[in-house]
Amino acid sequence: MAKIWCFSGTPPLQSLHNQFGRSHAVQRCSKAKKPNMRKKTYASLNRENESETPQILKIAVTGVTELLRLFSPSSNQTTTSLDEFPPSTVDDVLRIIKSDYDNAYFVTGNFTSSIYADNCIFEDPTIKFRGRELYARNLKLLVPFFDSASIILQKIDKDIDSDTNFVLASWKLRTNLKLPWRPLISIDGSTIYELNEDYKIVRHVESWNVSAVEAVLQIFSLKFENSDG
Repeated sequence: MAKIWCFSGTPPLQSLHNQFGRSHAVQRCSKAKKPNMRKKTYASLNRENESETPQILKIAVTGVTELLRLFSPSSNQTTTSLDEFPPSTVDDVLRIIKSDYDNAYFVTGNFTSSIYADNCIFEDPTIKFRGRELYARNLKLLVPFFDSASIILQKIDKDIDSDTNFVLASWKLRTNLKLPWRPLISIDGSTIYELNEDYKIVRHVESWNVSAVEAVLQIFSLKFENSDG
C-alpha cells in the first residue's frame, strides 16, 4: 500500500491459509477458492502477482511516488517511528504489529520501525522496493492525502514453515482522498510478515481483494462515497 497508497520461493503457510480462508494471490474475494489453491508456492503466487499487474502500471506508480517524494515538503523531515525493545520471540513481533494496527499506522505514518530489518523488502500488487527508511518515507507521503481514514485489523496470527517464522494479518482500509471529487479507496487485504532468525521482519508482502488496476481506478471514480459511511 505504501506507494500512492516480499515474495520468496518459500512454500505458503498451510495452517494460516486455512484460518484466513484465502490464498495470498491477488484475487477477488467473491471467487470460490479451490482446494488446490492452498498448495501453491510463494514463487507461483509471485508470478501471478507479476502477470496480473501491467508493467506500465508498476512503472507509473513508481514514477508518481518518486515525484511526490521529490516535491513533498516533508521529504527532508525526519520520520517519526515508535520505539520498542528488540523482540526476542514471534509473539513479541505479533504484539508490536497488532499495536501498530491499533494505532492505525498506515494512515498515520507512525509505526515501530525497529522490528524491520534495514533492507526489508516491501511489496504489494503495484510496487516492490527495499528499505525500511524508504517505506517510512512513502507512508509519510500518503498521510496528507487521506481524509476520514481508517485501517482495521481483522485477524492476526503466527506460524512457522520450513524453519521460517511468519505473522499474517488481514485488514480493511477505507479512506477518502483529498481531491476535489473525494474518491473512496476501499481495499480488503492481508500482509505476510516474514521474520529472520533475529525476529526482524525481512519481507512485508501485501495481497488485495482487488487487482492493481481496479485499486488505481478507484482514485478516478466520480461516485461520491464516505469512508465512514
